[in-house]
Amino acid sequence: MGKAVQLQRQAGIEAGLGLQIEFKSQPSIELAFESLARSRQHIELLNVRHDEAAQTTFATVFVPDGQLKTFENLVTQYLENDTGKGQPRNAPLLNTIQQIRVATFEALWTDDKSALPADAEQSLWWEFWLPVRDDRESVLQRFRSTAGACGFKISQHVLYFPERTVINVHGTLAQITQSMALLNEVAEIRRAKETAEFFDALEPNEQRQWVDELLARTTIADNVSVHICLLDTGVNAGHPLLAPGIDVQDLHTINTEWGAHDNHGHGTGLAGVALYGDLVGPLTDSGPVAINHRLESVKVLPAAAGNQDEPFGALTIQAIAEPEFAQPERKRIFSMAITSTDGRDRGRPSAWSATVDALAFDVLGERLTPRLIIISAGNADESEYLNYPASNLTDAVHDPGQAWNALCVGAYTQKARIDPPSPGYQPLAPAGSLSPFSTTSLNWTGSPWPLKPDVVFEGGNLAKDSQWACTHSSLCLLTANHQPHKSLFSTTWATSAASALAARMAAQILAAYPQLWPETIRALMVHSAEWTERMQQDFLTGAKKADYAGLVRTCGFGVPDLGRALWSAADSLTLIVEDELQPFMKQGPKSPTARDMHLHLLPWPKQELLDLGETDVEMRVTLSYFVEPNPGVAERGVKGRYRYESHGLRFEVSRPGEDETDFRQRINQRARDEEEGIYQGGGSDTRWLLGTRSRHRGSLHSDIWKGTAADLSGLGMLAVYPALGWWKTLLKEGRVNNRARYSLVVSIKTQQ
Repeated sequence: MGKAVQLQRQAGIEAGLGLQIEFKSQPSIELAFESLARSRQHIELLNVRHDEAAQTTFATVFVPDGQLKTFENLVTQYLENDTGKGQPRNAPLLNTIQQIRVATFEALWTDDKSALPADAEQSLWWEFWLPVRDDRESVLQRFRSTAGACGFKISQHVLYFPERTVINVHGTLAQITQSMALLNEVAEIRRAKETAEFFDALEPNEQRQWVDELLARTTIADNVSVHICLLDTGVNAGHPLLAPGIDVQDLHTINTEWGAHDNHGHGTGLAGVALYGDLVGPLTDSGPVAINHRLESVKVLPAAAGNQDEPFGALTIQAIAEPEFAQPERKRIFSMAITSTDGRDRGRPSAWSATVDALAFDVLGERLTPRLIIISAGNADESEYLNYPASNLTDAVHDPGQAWNALCVGAYTQKARIDPPSPGYQPLAPAGSLSPFSTTSLNWTGSPWPLKPDVVFEGGNLAKDSQWACTHSSLCLLTANHQPHKSLFSTTWATSAASALAARMAAQILAAYPQLWPETIRALMVHSAEWTERMQQDFLTGAKKADYAGLVRTCGFGVPDLGRALWSAADSLTLIVEDELQPFMKQGPKSPTARDMHLHLLPWPKQELLDLGETDVEMRVTLSYFVEPNPGVAERGVKGRYRYESHGLRFEVSRPGEDETDFRQRINQRARDEEEGIYQGGGSDTRWLLGTRSRHRGSLHSDIWKGTAADLSGLGMLAVYPALGWWKTLLKEGRVNNRARYSLVVSIKTQQ
């Protein structure tokens, strides 16, 4: 201990002095590692590792200066004193220990051994997990000072967890092992994840080795499975990573003179993401890769730039018709990352967005085949990148992203490390926040239009210096190159890449549950989404309902999670309803009236909720349906008889003690007030984050109720009921007695 403290003082460290000790268990005997920590003496358990081959456990402990005597006393008591049962004192702990030694780098390495570089002089990024101890910021500051003195480059951004602080450090293994002062501040060390830069910079023959290794452990579904249909610049299906997942006969074009191949690279890049996700993940993992969907492509544009010779709505109709005519029975997800170049519509329906709504609703097909269409939100003005995030808050979602029935996808980013380090450059957006590329609908506030984007997926980041911002491959997603003879890998980014990830998740859900409706897939994706802590820190300006509406208009409902979505679809305590109702009716000469209201009993175990008492719980409700669009006069508003939507649907939950009769009467009164334009909100449970005025926009409504388990036990019913639409007001169209589908997802979450 004395020598360790002396070395630390020589390095200029005056606080946090101590020694790291490693304990090794007896073979096949579990180490009682919980007993190694001593909070009163500030002895901290740093990490626990298992050696499966040797059947041993290792635990690393930090012992402050002057506290080594604590372990000496444990050993003395073991040797000299017995318990009342005649056993040596501290036997449960000490009998499991085979060896005690001063910790080295190996004691702090908790990542896979294969992640260690073969060359100790290879410079790369490492994750250093720091303990919190008595003062998190003091530990972090000491580490920064020591690492800087040792010549390491340190990441600007830091991740905070309850008992750990994670910071990235760039250097060599040799540098790390030579600095005992640095290691003394660390709880564990891992290798930072590789970025697209690593693979993009490889020589072609090295790239081929990585591709072959990935293909050897990848299985892709057969031709009868779910397909993602990309409406873009075409796909070059000869790429070795894409060829197993897309057939030549599934390459289409709306203009035979263009061909179906990709001259630009945009479509092929999205194909790689739609099939594999960000390729960095499957390339660096070592396990099997199972892909349960395939791809189709329709070349809508000869290049990424727009073509204004024909209305984009007409081109979209033609593009969707091509694969459906060729394979009419196939289950598919449509994904389109083509948008206008600005957001001047400010949520107002356009000819293009209304066409997307009509296609999703399947107006031309008489509603027999509704479609899930995923659309990118469009990218922010690149001339304003350095004004992030203020510029994103005024740059509106681009046409046709305002489509009510589509799933509109914005972008966030977790990519906040430039590799290799570029002097003078740093990531523009912090990890977990809105991507600099993403557009929002904040400037639609005060309008009747939907909350967009609906969700966000990874879209990459930008690097900035004092003068400009630019893309950097390490801040992008890795994908397939449209010119594989030159390079197998390329990068993609922005809301286009995010929309391809969204399409991939939708296909994964549909492959797992092929009977689900498109409305339900959309509902499950939104229902599974959560805001990151950083999003709330950056964009949640208060705790009012309008503040949460602003967060949704910026980051959608958050980042969807496939595991949560699939769990919701399978969990018995999640209510999933696919049903239809008749919103309106007209009998004889009488004026049309509202007709159906559906009541659903919430499937919670009431007694268990009562037993949880004051435990905090969340109930989430998501209602998804498609509307038949009616653009034109309604583009100037939704008052009176001129409505864009064929019908609206709403949800409401009963109050504690409210019986079915009272609940129905309250909902009927609210529906009448809303139709007459006199409903101003209020009257509902105040514990909803958004509330009725904010959530009931568009054709996708999601909200979260927060309260105690005991209070939730009193909420027994949920109503789905109609709101005014042009099916009721435009009688000449003959739609007043039409029926409408809807999907409803309700779940609860506790901290237990």
